[in-house]
Amino acid sequence: MTDTMPVPLTAKQKTDLRERFLKVDTANVADVLDELGHPDFGLASSFWPIRESQNKLAGWAYTIRGQMTPYAGTGDPAKMKAVAGLSDGQISVWSGGGASGVCFFGELIARGMQHRGCVGALIDGGIRDIEWIAQMNFPVFTQYRSPVQSIGRWGVNAWQVPVYLPGATAERVQVRPDDFILADFDGAIVIPLELVETVLERSEALTRKEVAIREDLDKGMGLPEVLEKYGHV
Repeated sequence: MTDTMPVPLTAKQKTDLRERFLKVDTANVADVLDELGHPDFGLASSFWPIRESQNKLAGWAYTIRGQMTPYAGTGDPAKMKAVAGLSDGQISVWSGGGASGVCFFGELIARGMQHRGCVGALIDGGIRDIEWIAQMNFPVFTQYRSPVQSIGRWGVNAWQVPVYLPGATAERVQVRPDDFILADFDGAIVIPLELVETVLERSEALTRKEVAIREDLDKGMGLPEVLEKYGHV
């Protein structure tokens, strides 16, 4: 992370940046973060998409934190309050506190989040109702699936606070509210808010370079010539 936070973005700026991120790949973002000296923002490969054909996951982090804890009652009021705060272009990022065996939510909560403008979920825990959620055009990356509900077993204890998720090259990666999340078939990565615009611009440039390389290769240029022309990619 850097010490200087950017000027707050407007809703339109956030929407525009998200639309542009949907056109770049996590691999290019990871390369750019490496170049900028931030190598440890990739998330663990154990995060997987609930279906192979789902859309790219891209949006602003809205964090929800919970833990395994027995409790009485027929619901989790804190979870309902947490998801009620979601808005357009946000991704619900669920930190499970090492939970296993239970789902954090299913179809009905997913529908409620989507109706509030939420554009997907990243879950360090479990999910259920996958067949139904897969029909909603609501991309989800999760750690596992489970039909077992969380009520009475796992409860939300905070939201819109910094959370930690398992990392690819570091034990854990911090995700703060309004950091950017991008996930595709290669995996998931966090872009700190203060780096978002720089990372996006450089990722777009790298994407354009790759398009040109593919065109040259398709025209019959050899790989040595491509490397000489464009350098390492």
